[in-house]
Amino acid sequence: MKVFCGRANPTTGSVEWLAEDENYDYHQEIARSCYADMLHDKDRNLKYYQGIRAAVSRVKERSEKAIVLDIGTGTGLLSMMAVTAGADFCYAIEVFTPMAIAAVKIVEKNGFSDKIKVINKHSTEVTVGPDGDMQCRANILITELFDTELIGEGALPSYEHAHKYLVQEGCEAVPHRARVYAQLVESKRMWSWNKLFPVHVQAEDDEKIIVFPSEIENCPGVPSVYDIQLNQVPRSDFTVLSDVVTMFSVDFSKQVNSSSTYYTMKLEPIKSGMAQVILSWWDVDMDPSGMIKCTMAPYWVQPTSNDVQWRDHWMQCVYFLPNEEPVLQGENVYLTAYRDEYSVWYKLQKARNEEDKKDAYVGSPLCSCQAHLLWNRPRFGELNDQNRTNQYIKALMTVLEKDSICLCISDGSLLPLLAQYLGAEQVFTVENSAVSHCLMEKIFKANHVGDKIKIIEKRPELLTASDLEDKKVSVLIGEPFFTTSLLPWHNLYFLYARTAVAAHLTNGVTVLPQSASLYMMVVEFKDLWRIRSPCGTCEGFDVHIMDDMIKNSLNFRESKEAEPHPLWEYPCKSLSDPQEVMTFDFRLTVPQQTLSTDGSVNLLRAGKSHGAVLWMEYHLTADISVSTGLVQISDEKGSCKWNPHCKQAVYFFSSALESETLTGLPSAITYAINFNPKTGEIAMSFKPLS
Repeated sequence: MKVFCGRANPTTGSVEWLAEDENYDYHQEIARSCYADMLHDKDRNLKYYQGIRAAVSRVKERSEKAIVLDIGTGTGLLSMMAVTAGADFCYAIEVFTPMAIAAVKIVEKNGFSDKIKVINKHSTEVTVGPDGDMQCRANILITELFDTELIGEGALPSYEHAHKYLVQEGCEAVPHRARVYAQLVESKRMWSWNKLFPVHVQAEDDEKIIVFPSEIENCPGVPSVYDIQLNQVPRSDFTVLSDVVTMFSVDFSKQVNSSSTYYTMKLEPIKSGMAQVILSWWDVDMDPSGMIKCTMAPYWVQPTSNDVQWRDHWMQCVYFLPNEEPVLQGENVYLTAYRDEYSVWYKLQKARNEEDKKDAYVGSPLCSCQAHLLWNRPRFGELNDQNRTNQYIKALMTVLEKDSICLCISDGSLLPLLAQYLGAEQVFTVENSAVSHCLMEKIFKANHVGDKIKIIEKRPELLTASDLEDKKVSVLIGEPFFTTSLLPWHNLYFLYARTAVAAHLTNGVTVLPQSASLYMMVVEFKDLWRIRSPCGTCEGFDVHIMDDMIKNSLNFRESKEAEPHPLWEYPCKSLSDPQEVMTFDFRLTVPQQTLSTDGSVNLLRAGKSHGAVLWMEYHLTADISVSTGLVQISDEKGSCKWNPHCKQAVYFFSSALESETLTGLPSAITYAINFNPKTGEIAMSFKPLS
């Protein structure tokens, strides 16, 4: 049997449905899961173990049998902790069938089969009674149903159901409670992820400014949280306007209500400024006294930076206020957190009166301007990067003539505006979707060039001479940026589009960018390696079966592919110099034959070669380039600074992740890289040389 899965097709710029092996979805789920990351999270595991021991002890002190319900058991780790702590029996619930099968094997391998029953169901389908899944209600409830937002994986409805049907009243719960914290900040960088700033265009004779329609300015954006590694955002990038406040808490040992609600807190700003962003995180108390705490607090809130535990399965939240609001030091404001079953959003008010209280619940924000539907948060940041825009302006000024006929191929790009402002005679732009067509039309009209830039809503291969008013294109431009691109080289769709429109180009056409280079560098990650590294034993329990399961799924396809990661969030050091490994000439059409290259990179620094990072560099002209990856190697230790608007491709070396010691460090890494023009994909392999 085959299943259909969506994959980006770099030759068409589309997401296409491909027939895959019936196990593909399952292997993707395992390969891309956070199981390894969670098992490597020593702080989480230790705190859970301490909380479980304490809960079992409290039940035993009451001379009761300790019956545990473990919802979302995963590997069965928490259930095994409970039995080791003295629990009489555990019901371990796991809805994901492959994981439930693995849990059964892991429980058996560790000798707990007689005291742990794995139930492959959603917890809301579990029955209790003589003929049910559980013989009786549990008196200890253990769960790990949390995400970065705390409630995004359905923790509240699961708890609500469990208290009604699966556990005793007054049961022990691990965790016992959770608290959600918020802090009001001003941050031009973070605000640039949600709003568009005016763009300055310095032409030869004057400066023009690209502005955006008021409906974009006033749009609250999309409701989804932006979860990032806040510990990688320097303090210089934001100004704290309030102390940290507890917005709400949930007691998991009592009946939980998942109904939509809100919580309002009075804040006294500690500094005047523009309130733009809410930074948020949570912690959990593993015991009623709050002595065993697991926190997601970022570095500036922790007593020392050494207290910060790295984890990728729980990060921190960035919420954007619907509009920026000026606040004055010492003048109270009211911050309201609204939530439904699965998400949280915020609103700031200057004062509270009776009218506000009557109509207090506000639904989640919805994008009305379409920009937030077309562009994600990093893309907003990219469009707001004036330094990047200046590179394109500089390059355009060197290639544009007064009689230039321009065609732009990129999704929702400002390049047509730049070309028009810089003196092109005529500008055409291709937009693949009705959403991008509508949005760009509004932006062009706001800048009074609606009649000077022609938007063509067609795929490039369908362009006709009449679409271009029977004119030949003398300057073809692109960033390139396409919304369907996942990996850096997926934007090579520009090469395919350039080939498709070849008949509409003049013989001496100028193409910007004129070419692109694929770069590669070997790195050692500070922490990211953990998401792919085997665990072996966890808190004394053998989880090799889980390691083998992940490895098997990675070998299904994932280990032979690079995966996208925003490396500004994941520190690493370079072990080699960056190396240009392949070049694509946009002045030519798509090559007919496979492009192949092989070679080796010498390792210049000591360290563990966790993998190779790959990125594209676009050569706008002979001497102006824009990198989607490495910006600089900032010191002798090899610390890297990455483009913050793009994801880079990471190819993990399994040999480095699986070796237990640093014996026999390689002196070089050999590589073989192939570009298949029929699929637009890049295949690669790497091997260490001693």
